[in-house]
Amino acid sequence: MHSELGFQINKVLVIGLGQLGLPVAKYVKQRGFETFGYDMNSERMKQVEENFGIKSIEQFDDIDVFILCVSTHDPDDEYTPYVDGLFELARKIAKEAKNGSLVSIESTVPKGTSKKIFEIINHRLHVAHVPHRWYALEEEIHGVNQVRVIGGVSDCCLKTALQFYDRNNEALEFNDNTNNKDTSRSAQNTAVDLGIPMHPVSEIEIAELTKIIENADRYLQIAFSEDLYLYCQANNVNFGELRDSLNTKWNVKILEPRDGVGGHCLPKDTKMFLQSSKSIKSKILISAVEVDKDYRRFRELRGARLIPHAINSS
Repeated sequence: MHSELGFQINKVLVIGLGQLGLPVAKYVKQRGFETFGYDMNSERMKQVEENFGIKSIEQFDDIDVFILCVSTHDPDDEYTPYVDGLFELARKIAKEAKNGSLVSIESTVPKGTSKKIFEIINHRLHVAHVPHRWYALEEEIHGVNQVRVIGGVSDCCLKTALQFYDRNNEALEFNDNTNNKDTSRSAQNTAVDLGIPMHPVSEIEIAELTKIIENADRYLQIAFSEDLYLYCQANNVNFGELRDSLNTKWNVKILEPRDGVGGHCLPKDTKMFLQSSKSIKSKILISAVEVDKDYRRFRELRGARLIPHAINSS
């Protein structure tokens, strides 16, 4: 595989236009790139095209950058990791894409997935992993363009991806010819880059692990609050008052357990991390999973006891 830094990027295809992919496509379009979308759900694709001007496309032969935003959970079990869909996409890209294009994986993936995709596309395209940190409930603060981690299958892949995401990154060194080019929007009539601050890492596996460990850490935080809540229930301690007093310390932040570890991302990605090691397993995460189960059982039992009381009160 060969690529010159400074190559022209015009056409960007976002694959998967769900909760993550649609905000990504809208942002890419806002940055001035010619933006296309591809989604297995034809009705969703139609709505996106009508409402946001993200053009649909079937053939991948003239695309400069592919951004993969597909779900990585089993269709039959949202708590179980599943990457077969990504591999199917990689096979389609391998057949149709032009040499030297960039494949950016923004989906959350198990360690080793990016290199498998690189093998599927026969080393013809650059492959990078740029895990998202987008948060739907606080999109204004934690949107598409927040600081993110980036890794490449090779140094060439990393630098190509940085050119697209964060052209001014210190890790990206252009040669003299590239530096002398006029890369302003007026000169090229196109976007320069996405303007997203990036934290490059030396190995793509580090980028893969970063995302799943971020979510595993969140899982731990919630599980500890659940554990503390159960402790308070067993020892007649007011959890709310204890939590408020603990959180007055600058480096303590006890969460509110609520209904348990919610959504599918945290359980799925925690499972990804536990499965990433063939030998040593995280004992603390295994225990956290058990704590969440205990907490949910406690809530169910308490709910069952409260139902007759609620009926009598009505």
